[in-house]
Amino acid sequence: MSQPVDLALALQPRPPSPLEEVHDDRFAHRGLRLLLKRDDLIHTDMDWDTAVLGPVDLYPPGNKWRKLSPNLRAAAGRTVLTFGGAYSNHLRATAAAGRLLGFPTVGVVRGDELADRPLNPSLARCAADGMTLRFVDRATYRAKADPEVLAGLLSAFGECCVIPEGGSNALAAQGCTELGRELRGQADVVAVACGTGGTLAGLAAGLAPGQRALGIPVLRGGFLGDAVRELQQEAFGGPAGSWSLDERFHFGGYARTPPQLHAFADDFEQRHGLPVERLYVAKLLYALTALAEEGAFPTGTTVAAVITGRP
Repeated sequence: MSQPVDLALALQPRPPSPLEEVHDDRFAHRGLRLLLKRDDLIHTDMDWDTAVLGPVDLYPPGNKWRKLSPNLRAAAGRTVLTFGGAYSNHLRATAAAGRLLGFPTVGVVRGDELADRPLNPSLARCAADGMTLRFVDRATYRAKADPEVLAGLLSAFGECCVIPEGGSNALAAQGCTELGRELRGQADVVAVACGTGGTLAGLAAGLAPGQRALGIPVLRGGFLGDAVRELQQEAFGGPAGSWSLDERFHFGGYARTPPQLHAFADDFEQRHGLPVERLYVAKLLYALTALAEEGAFPTGTTVAAVITGRP
């Protein structure tokens, strides 16, 4: 970097991300409004960002900034060690933040078989941003919260600030309450695609009474409800806001994107001129369209979809 970065300035709250209405006949003819909360554009209104930190397309993607910024304040420049799979947006976001703000990052990656293969584009971006990648076998990865396993990792990298997989912890949930506050009075239902639950936990807490949050898990397994309840307990001392999950739209699991989903995303792009990210956003928009067609939303409902990132 050509100059030191003012951490307090860099981690200040972003301006509210844009909220756009799209006219989609699949919603309109059922008396529904569809809004897009464009968290994929969360950095684009701050001239200071681009002037000091460089091109916006190299920033932490989408809503990850909301989850990371309170954790990075707590890290205060120390090495950040975190976890993710081979296509983890969270690893990419953490690596980008490290490059932008000048602190070391370590990514513990699930799958030791990947160590001898060429890096995929996501991990290559992490490496280009200066992240040290540590590949571990899947059994070790599953036990990553075990004190002995974690101690072994930390012994290799020294003192670190540890952020969990997906960036979801109490600080992240607290950071995402602002997303809910920005949407107060704007929609009846606010929907978001979910990986580890931190965004949903904070979103629900930030919404006003009478609004509800809807989570669309992109992983299968049925674990997310417990994860969100635990996060809210840690972040807010108990349940916060109204939320629910619909677990029918993961398409087989994380990173599973069958032709049916790509066809839907291509059609949505053509209808509305919005580049649709496939792992999270396409599943969210597919789910909302299916729910509208099922009659899940009463006539007159305004639905907001949180666009968490770009392709």
